[in-house]
Amino acid sequence: MKRAAVLLAGLLGIGLAHAGATARIDASHAWIRVLPGTLPAGAYVVLRNDGDQPVALTGADSPAYGMAMLHRSTQAGGNSRMAMVDALTIPAHGTQALAPGGYHLMLMDAKHPVRPGDTVRITLRFDDGDTLPVDFIARPASALGDQGQP
Repeated sequence: MKRAAVLLAGLLGIGLAHAGATARIDASHAWIRVLPGTLPAGAYVVLRNDGDQPVALTGADSPAYGMAMLHRSTQAGGNSRMAMVDALTIPAHGTQALAPGGYHLMLMDAKHPVRPGDTVRITLRFDDGDTLPVDFIARPASALGDQGQP
């Protein structure tokens, strides 16, 4: 009996030792803006870090898309620009939103048609090697937020 208790304690300790960023990061309001034809889709989500250290989102992948890249849209002098970024920091005890007009995931090369109402699994990757699978709801091109309202 004592041996079983020691084994169980050891297994629990291993589980806790492997708990990393994903144990501290929570994702909410995850949605995708689906555009017509073969145009890339934008993915948006709010990330909350309950940990004591900042964590950086460094990438993503999805079985539904051939490529996912972290981008940032900006406005300057009446011009819109979009650039790829290497990482997005989620501050300790803070949030970071991927939202239209700012940071977002650009999803390219859909492997099958994604339609409004579909659920798409995207796995977020962090700088410490941890990953977080998140289900994103597909919304129409006219959507401005995760509720699908234009």
